Amino acid sequence: MCENEDHKHEVNFFKETWYIIAAIILFISTISFQYQSDLKFISLIFAYLLAGSGVLLTSLKNILKGDFFDENFLMGVATIGAIAIGEYPEAVMVMVLYQIGEYLQHKAVHKTRKSIADLMNIKPEYANVEENNTVTQKSPNEVKINDIIIVKTGEKIPLDGIVLDGRAYIDTSSLTGEAIPREVKVNDKALSGCINTNGYLKIRVTKEYSESTVSKILALVEHAKNKKTKTEKFITKFARYYTPTVVVAALILATIPPLITGNEFIVWAERALTFLVISCPCALVISIPLGFFAGIGAASKNGILIKGSNYLEALSKPDSIAFDKTGTLTKGNFVVNEIIPENSTTEDDLLKYAAIAETYSNHPISIAIKNKYNKQIDTDIIQEIKEEAGNGIIANISGDTILVGNSKLMTNHNIEFNKNLDANTVVYVAKNKTFIGTITITDGMKEGSKSAIYKLKKLACKVIMLTGDSTTIAAKTAKNLGIDIVYSQLLPKDKVDKIENLIDSKYKNGSVIFVGDGINDAPVLKRSDIGIAMGGLGSDAAVEAADVVIMDDDPTRILTAIKIAKNTMRIVKQNIIFAIGIKILFLILGAFGYMSMWGAVFADVGVTLIAILNVLRILLITKKECF
Repeated sequence: MCENEDHKHEVNFFKETWYIIAAIILFISTISFQYQSDLKFISLIFAYLLAGSGVLLTSLKNILKGDFFDENFLMGVATIGAIAIGEYPEAVMVMVLYQIGEYLQHKAVHKTRKSIADLMNIKPEYANVEENNTVTQKSPNEVKINDIIIVKTGEKIPLDGIVLDGRAYIDTSSLTGEAIPREVKVNDKALSGCINTNGYLKIRVTKEYSESTVSKILALVEHAKNKKTKTEKFITKFARYYTPTVVVAALILATIPPLITGNEFIVWAERALTFLVISCPCALVISIPLGFFAGIGAASKNGILIKGSNYLEALSKPDSIAFDKTGTLTKGNFVVNEIIPENSTTEDDLLKYAAIAETYSNHPISIAIKNKYNKQIDTDIIQEIKEEAGNGIIANISGDTILVGNSKLMTNHNIEFNKNLDANTVVYVAKNKTFIGTITITDGMKEGSKSAIYKLKKLACKVIMLTGDSTTIAAKTAKNLGIDIVYSQLLPKDKVDKIENLIDSKYKNGSVIFVGDGINDAPVLKRSDIGIAMGGLGSDAAVEAADVVIMDDDPTRILTAIKIAKNTMRIVKQNIIFAIGIKILFLILGAFGYMSMWGAVFADVGVTLIAILNVLRILLITKKECF
């Protein structure tokens, strides 16, 4: 790999040196050989071949493949024609400036690839696996779920897992773009691709390498290369018809007017050649795809994975943004807030019955109850467990029927209970048709949620909450965050229906965005115009279904992504208008003989240089600038 990179660097170095030599020869020959025509001719032809041989060879290869009409063909014909009529310096200048444009393009691509490469430089080379009190290095692909791995200072976390022992600050910048290290300790989730900056971690692996965060990210980055925007498709189609049209127009310009006007053929031949140089669509075919590529690079630098430039274009036109609540706007880290026993039941018994009934559930609320109980559960006493979809659990425990769930569960089973109006999540518990108490659960807001909602509303986006939570909790959360439209107690299908309603009522080119993190959000993430998944704690299904992944779960990154998308589209449109406008003006002037070959050089490679330099501004965007 290194040898290939070194070889590539050497080739680029020599090519760049040739172009510099060609430029020097052009300059010297122009000012020094005014009266030595033979020497001037030889030096300029030599410079032309140094700077233009690559263009000529590429054009020849394409012609052999049957692809006659591209920018290489246009430049080859125009410059060879210029040499034929004695315009040597102009021919060399076209090639030299074109190569300068190519150089700047490669620099821009390299800088963009580096932003993505920094994200991709998370691939671990090995894992330290602890077996029988000895540590051996293995390939991450060989490590299995529940294996124990050791991560020392300076090493990458090779696989996703849970910290069993140790405490460390980990560098998450390659995943999230966040410069400040994050602390992890016992029971915290450790994500692959992060670097242990100081400390010792013993981690139990929870996902095989093929399913790990780092593996998923690498796959997503590869996937992003294949998605084109409507603008890019238009430019490709435009170039396909535009190039042969201008070649035919140049031929007509060189042959028909001399026959009608009686002017010398050479005059109109020069105009036709000038017309061809002006007509090269380099500024469009180079700068437009480069602009979208730079936008994806700028996003990755900020911890945002955009799976294709088509999604970048859609992100720039948000009409409405719908949020899931739990794990998206809130931390999704539930804890038991209060235990309220009823009918002579103790707090311990109430918590015990609820924890045993929730034994096999992985719902965050169930986990909160089991964490609070924090005792070994004897599963032998569980005779039957049934789930009533969306309402709760019915369990037979040692012959007792235990109901644990929401108010609907109690009502459906004709159980009289004291309705708790607490705005937190409320779990009701009944035993043998008798209500025995309530358990309230709290979930804190993410730090960036309120700020993100406020700034999204300032962008004139319609902000909505779609949640399966109760109306009371959803209303309180929405009020705290400043969300005006709330739909609660929704099943996954209901969320899809709401998104479809938003899509039907959006303005023509606008996008409906949904932001979620759970498995149940996967259908609505797919159905929305743009699905954004919280990639840090979000489920694999959500990350797979989404078009954009926020690597650190920070809601403010959504605004960053939209601002990057808007800025990218603004610069792309600037380049399109500028390039086409200059082309049309100079083509008209060239056809009527008011444009020299030097003006044609500016209209082609000069415009391309300006467009590429404009694209480079996209890479300068940071999260700070978006707020």
